[in-house]
Amino acid sequence: MAERALATAAPPRTAGPSPDPDDPGGRRAELRRLLEVTALVGLTVTQPLLDVLGRSPDFFLFHRAEPRDVLLLVALVTVLPTVALGALGLATRLAGVRARGLAHTVVVGLLLAALAVQAGRHATGLRGVPLLLVAGVLGVAGAAAHRRWRAPGRVLRVAAAGPPVFVALFLFASPASAVVLPRAHGGAAGVAGPGEHPPVVMIVLDELPLVSLLGPDGRIDATRYPHFAELAAGSTWYRNATGVSGWTPYALPAMLTGRYPAQPFAPHYSQYPDNLFTALGGLYDVRAEESITRLCPPSRCEQPSSPQQGLGVLVRESGRLLRQIVAPVDSRVDPQESYRERTAAEVGLDDAEPVPDDPKFRWDSLDDNQPARFTSFLAGLRPTDRPTLHFLHLLMPHAPWAYLPSGARYTAPEDLPNDGAGWVELARARHLAQLRYTDRLVGETLRTLRATGLYDRALLVLTADHGVSFQRDWQGRGLDAINHAAGEVAWVPTFVKTPRQRAGRIDDRNWEHVDLLPTIADEVHVRIPWQVDGRSARQTPRPRAEKVFYDRPGQPLTLRGAVPTRPPDPPAHPLVGTTVGDAPAGGRARVANLAAFRSVDPAAGELPALVWGTVPDEVPDGTLLAVAVNGTVATVVPVVSRDAGGRRFAALVGDDHLFRAGVNRLDLYRVASDGGLRRLTLS
Repeated sequence: MAERALATAAPPRTAGPSPDPDDPGGRRAELRRLLEVTALVGLTVTQPLLDVLGRSPDFFLFHRAEPRDVLLLVALVTVLPTVALGALGLATRLAGVRARGLAHTVVVGLLLAALAVQAGRHATGLRGVPLLLVAGVLGVAGAAAHRRWRAPGRVLRVAAAGPPVFVALFLFASPASAVVLPRAHGGAAGVAGPGEHPPVVMIVLDELPLVSLLGPDGRIDATRYPHFAELAAGSTWYRNATGVSGWTPYALPAMLTGRYPAQPFAPHYSQYPDNLFTALGGLYDVRAEESITRLCPPSRCEQPSSPQQGLGVLVRESGRLLRQIVAPVDSRVDPQESYRERTAAEVGLDDAEPVPDDPKFRWDSLDDNQPARFTSFLAGLRPTDRPTLHFLHLLMPHAPWAYLPSGARYTAPEDLPNDGAGWVELARARHLAQLRYTDRLVGETLRTLRATGLYDRALLVLTADHGVSFQRDWQGRGLDAINHAAGEVAWVPTFVKTPRQRAGRIDDRNWEHVDLLPTIADEVHVRIPWQVDGRSARQTPRPRAEKVFYDRPGQPLTLRGAVPTRPPDPPAHPLVGTTVGDAPAGGRARVANLAAFRSVDPAAGELPALVWGTVPDEVPDGTLLAVAVNGTVATVVPVVSRDAGGRRFAALVGDDHLFRAGVNRLDLYRVASDGGLRRLTLS
């Protein structure tokens, strides 16, 4: 009996992991936790970031990313957060099984709260602290449900299949897939006809509305923009010219293919094999400096002179985008907002020819801060034995606005608003200051062309891909701006100087930017071997007056209107330019960049020309502040409602003559209704 009892007794337990799948300390439990974290990270990080980047192939083109860099970035975005959270969770096992389970619940709650922030921002009107509070409650509730019931965990484990799907959509179905996995396509070469094949010099500026260049008389403002006026005086100004889209990845291919945007393709040669570069490439040498496109195939173009920016830049800028995506406040999740032309000094390029002394500016920083792409373009403007196409797409005066008219740079917060009372007026002032610097770059181009003998011989084209609205409540170039301020978004400057043209003229035909390619082809006597939507300027003008514009490819909008006129400038405040003496104390203000005024070095090409900060809440909106540098009032700006960064004012000191080397004095005064001043104590 004893032997039988021993034989039927249960075997003794052995040390080691429990085979019970419900054991919270087992391997299967850890695998389940990892799958749950994978699902939540995929929904909060991988999917939203790859969605934005997948729709922004220009992000990778601007940063000169190689396919391997993009693949590494995707791997980091998909794997690194999950691995980091998984490793952190495993580390909590050192404190015991109970602590491990609690730590996983906390991670699940936090990720659910982050997901609730994103969902709440899109589905509700909640923002800021209220949205965070609601998301926090939902995160706690979700974590409690996950801990109490098995169903939420099962749903999450099924959702762990999401990240591979998100990656596959990015790599094979998004517009950015053409950049990551380019497919070689041979573009059609143009057919050379009888006649001269002159050199072609083409400059495409970015985000430049025609109205910004106009004076009160409807002509180019020669006082503000002498070099644009100089170009207009010797070329044909197509004054009724419009771009076809407010987004460069659609607008620029339309200009270079002669076709309206039909599909949301990446601005890449594999998607647009037939374009200006392939049409002229069989006959012309092509020297192309592209920025956020890569339409010139390697078989036709030399490699760009700008160095690769590498994985580090992609990771840094992707992190900035992710912060905007997950923030509980409204933000412009637009990769283009981060695009800034790197200077020649930053990329280690030699300067172009020295700039003559310009007595109009005390600090001449044109050499120091000249964009590297522009420097390389100037260096290539030399006569050659073969016909040559010199092409430059320069992100000027495109935001971010960082230049004074002299070329001196200044620093500004990345999240400074561009719309709303006070902010949109500041944005326009910064845009116009950068446009005046752009005018100097145009003048340098004209000087170089004349010095090398190319000016008279060349077909010279200067235009912009699209404009931008600075109308309050309709700032930008999205659909609302198009509907309410089409004159600023669609109408752009377009100048075409034919070989040996000397007299300027104005042509008010209905020009659309699909007309650019057929016009160039006619002027250089090359036949385009594909059907185009545009009409050469040598042909009769199109009969319709309406404009065709695309906010989305394949969905044309009809714009009606005439050549826009410049809105009247607001009258300058009488205090501007006056010298301020002692004034009674009138409160306090905080200036965020006050320390920058303690050591100013104009020779370095940078000035603290943007001043921003806040005043106490008791100061009402609309109160005027006079900003004085070294005793002279530079500008007068209003106090506005507190923005997301806590700021209530910002001012541009556009006159760099007010600065001096060394210590500079900054003063802020509250302007009373009777014109009296009260000095604010700064901190």
